[in-house]
Amino acid sequence: MPKGISNKRYTPEFKKQVVEAVIQGGLSYREAARIYEVQGHGRIQSWERIYLEEGPEGLALERRGRGSTGRPRQLPKEAEEDLLAEVQRLRAENAYLKNLQALVLEEERRQRKKRR
Repeated sequence: MPKGISNKRYTPEFKKQVVEAVIQGGLSYREAARIYEVQGHGRIQSWERIYLEEGPEGLALERRGRGSTGRPRQLPKEAEEDLLAEVQRLRAENAYLKNLQALVLEEERRQRKKRR
């Protein structure tokens, strides 16, 4: 940020007012930034995107800083148990299919030997 410009916080009501002025009043982003004394028209663009995607309530959320890349969320115990049971079932099915394929190949070899 340039020196002398404070890091302003805008209220959700103010953001809503600016975005609605752009949408309904037909103001450009630069005009709205100049009229409402907002630092940079890109900020108004992001407010408009949030307003259109999430509604006016989305403007009340604080979106400063980097997103969290911390530990992944834990699955509920029930879901984790279901997934483990499914993995075990799939492993058993895979082993069964491998054995079945080996038996079929062995049977085909025997049939070829009998034909000779």
